[in-house]
Amino acid sequence: MSLIKSISGIRGTIGGRVNDNLTPLDVVKFASAFGTWLQNNKNKKDLTLIIGRDARISGLMVNSLVTATLQGLGINVIDLGLSTTPTVEIMVPELNADGGIILTASHNPKQWNALKLLNEKGEFITGENGAEVLALAESEDFNYAEVDDLGKYETRDDAFDIHIQQILDLPMVDVEAIKAKKFKVILDAVNSTGGIAIPMLLDKLGCETVKLYCEPNGQFPHNPEPLKEHLGDICELIKKEGADVGVVVDPDVDRLALIDEKGEMFGEEYTLVAVADYLLKNKNGVAISNLSSSRALRDVAQSHNSEYFASAVGEVNVVTLMKEKNAVIGGEGNGGIIYPELHYGRDSLVGVALFLTHLAKENKTVSELRAGYPSYFMGKKKIELTPEINVDDILSKMEKEYQNENVSTIDGVKIDFENNWVHLRKSNTEPIIRIYTEAKSQEEADKLGDDIIAKIKSLI
Repeated sequence: MSLIKSISGIRGTIGGRVNDNLTPLDVVKFASAFGTWLQNNKNKKDLTLIIGRDARISGLMVNSLVTATLQGLGINVIDLGLSTTPTVEIMVPELNADGGIILTASHNPKQWNALKLLNEKGEFITGENGAEVLALAESEDFNYAEVDDLGKYETRDDAFDIHIQQILDLPMVDVEAIKAKKFKVILDAVNSTGGIAIPMLLDKLGCETVKLYCEPNGQFPHNPEPLKEHLGDICELIKKEGADVGVVVDPDVDRLALIDEKGEMFGEEYTLVAVADYLLKNKNGVAISNLSSSRALRDVAQSHNSEYFASAVGEVNVVTLMKEKNAVIGGEGNGGIIYPELHYGRDSLVGVALFLTHLAKENKTVSELRAGYPSYFMGKKKIELTPEINVDDILSKMEKEYQNENVSTIDGVKIDFENNWVHLRKSNTEPIIRIYTEAKSQEEADKLGDDIIAKIKSLI
């Protein structure tokens, strides 16, 4: 059991002891801190926050605690109920709210929940702002409203309709082209809110949807992270049903994994690659991902005479660089699509619409589409160091060791070789260096990781 306090929010397991787990008192304290921080930083009296949650078993309880706490501070609450992360992000500016809180622990198992914090743009608050919220939570310097000044509470049940209509209105989403194909889609929504939102979208796109684990009851039938080892059921069902494509989302619907008509994984790194291929084919521009994402995105961008840049790991960092470079498309290699024409947040719904448009226009099967992209394989390793070893010193030595290569130090040390790369990042909580590699074969990626571990050990 654990409680993780970070600049992006608070996450923990339900039950247990205060300050060790996500207990009711911890939820109230953190909601109080965010509400108080907003009051301290907004030059207005009446504040309104948008709240939405995934289908976790603990969601309604946490929602009740958060909304009541905000009302107790004198903040108005608009409660979307069962929602998705991108839907809440869209509804904050749509309703001219001052911020939002998403109640979801993303791909973590069912015993986890979290509070994710949004600013008035519907984007995650900055690291600096997050640190200020954490400091307020520690100080417990809260001033609750008197009875005549309590916040108002209302609900909305049209958020999915608004989100989906905004997607259908995008010029790069060709609804008629998708409808003409009459795609048969298998959906695994891990019994969370994707089981509500994605079928609504697919219906508007004229697709036949076969639902698998789409009952939003929070009882996850498998590990909710959309990785190959967790998705055997949908892979088998695609072959049985003769479907065109499989769609898998995580509990809060900000990560999108695709499966081809043969029941084979498209590759979570390649969700972003395929969407970028479609967009950059029609408009030259900039594509952004993070340093640990596949080189395939760079290759596809260059094939369309477009530029590619990499940010530090983390959605906030990707968004910051996207704004700086005025990117056409961005995201993360875990299946996170960020399409700024809609909003600056990872959004599986817009990812589905853009991918199906691409698939329809290419007139290919999903496996044929995937075969047209460069194939890379990733490896993930770690090296555990003794506490007295200075990790920053090791990373500095590695940077110097490979100074003749293309080296980035914006987030650990990434070394780009001609045919592969390695990314070294230190853990914030333990003396560990995480080692990410990518190459043209799995064997090569794994060997590169082993070689780098050997090099690090030689420098200690």
